Amino acid sequence: MSTPHPLCIVVAAMGGEGGGVLTDWIVEAAHASGLAVQSTSVPGVAQRTGATTYYVEIFPTPLAELGDARPILALSPSLGEVDLIVATELMEAARCVTRGWSDPARTQLIASSHRVHAVAEKMEMGDGRYDGDRLRAAIQAGSRHHLLFDMEQAAKSAGCIVNAVLLGAVAGSGLLPIAPETFEEQIVASAKAVESNLRGFRLGLQAARGEIPAASTASHKRPHAEVPGSELVAVQLGFLPAAARALAEEGVKRLTAYQDARYAGLYVERLRALSQVSADEALLARVAKHLAVRMSFEDVIHVARLKTDPARLERIRAEVSARPGQPVVVRDFLKPGLEEICALLPGVLARPILAAAHGGGWAGKAAWGRQVNASGIFGFATLRLLAALKLWRRHSYRFHQEQAAIEDWLAALGDAARLSPALGIEVAECARLIKGYGETWNRGSANFRRIREAVIIPAAAGRWSLDFALDAIANARAAALADPEGAGLDRTLAAIAERAAA
Repeated sequence: MSTPHPLCIVVAAMGGEGGGVLTDWIVEAAHASGLAVQSTSVPGVAQRTGATTYYVEIFPTPLAELGDARPILALSPSLGEVDLIVATELMEAARCVTRGWSDPARTQLIASSHRVHAVAEKMEMGDGRYDGDRLRAAIQAGSRHHLLFDMEQAAKSAGCIVNAVLLGAVAGSGLLPIAPETFEEQIVASAKAVESNLRGFRLGLQAARGEIPAASTASHKRPHAEVPGSELVAVQLGFLPAAARALAEEGVKRLTAYQDARYAGLYVERLRALSQVSADEALLARVAKHLAVRMSFEDVIHVARLKTDPARLERIRAEVSARPGQPVVVRDFLKPGLEEICALLPGVLARPILAAAHGGGWAGKAAWGRQVNASGIFGFATLRLLAALKLWRRHSYRFHQEQAAIEDWLAALGDAARLSPALGIEVAECARLIKGYGETWNRGSANFRRIREAVIIPAAAGRWSLDFALDAIANARAAALADPEGAGLDRTLAAIAERAAA
């Protein structure tokens, strides 16, 4: 005789996503169905550096049919012996697979396809986000069947959090010997946000059963509002190929909102100058993207504008499920340093102050932390006043610093593009080194200048073979992005110089 084995379930969730409540719903539904069940949890750390893992075992034969026998249930999952993985986010799902819990011939996986970026991704000097396609490929290779859709958007449309949608998807999978009505009863019994949780549960249930397309559970995003004046500049982009033009149009809208139509016009003229050097579509598309980001550099004015954007307050109200008319208090924690404050001053004042601060060794220590009630009259007015300084931005020290750095980057890019579009693309990607403000901006700018002097200039002058030049720039950039302190870049530049001399 074959003995039925317990159904093994892993739930992976981050803080605030209701993983514990989801596990309780499953456990109580199993109890209500007369099944033996056991659950344990391994807490994770706060924020996004880890997740809490919950483990549930359910014996599929009702206790009434077992007589005096009782199954022995495990406290933790075994490698390759998990029947169902439930995850609140795409990377958590892939993490469960790569830890070895899943079996391609056994495991069913249900997860939300949205991303909450890890701290390690945000810490990278460049774009540190993991490739979503690779995460999906790992999930597909490691599971027998998987259901992925944007459950976060489905939850928002239902006014609940993601755990209710996940419970509906679990009920709709048919893997557990528990009726969907029993799960609904546990939501009602919990007496917390019952109506919204039931709406989310039914969305997940219908998506898992194929009664509605999974994509339709997500609310449609509103189209971006046209920025006044941006369409006048966008019509001047006919000199660009289609792919580059689409990116440049977004760049025009971004920079018009960031500063004004005249600033967006400077963006267009910079692209036009490059197009006269090279008509390569891939190069122009890459530069259209990076140039828009470089020109909309982050400063106090930009941060204040984003924090007072009405769309931000609407998003926060939606995230906390605030009812119409219900007050929501938004507190922002700001800590501007000396670098950010001097960035707003004219250069004639900023330069001597920063020189004295750096000479005295207290430049990185001077900062003024404060808490601003962005939803209150005084706090909101303070932020709006800072945002209104964008009219002054053109006269600020940081603005002139940034424009000089951008022109330096574009000059190096043009020299490389004249030799080869592929070489121009490698130089264009070096824009990823320069971002943020203060010490982050200083380090990135210094690393770019070092790469320009040691690698880009000799490469663009044709002193090296094209293959060697492409490899040298790519490796130098990767070293700078991986180690912002510069030790890795030192070693890489020394190796490049040694190979070049040989």
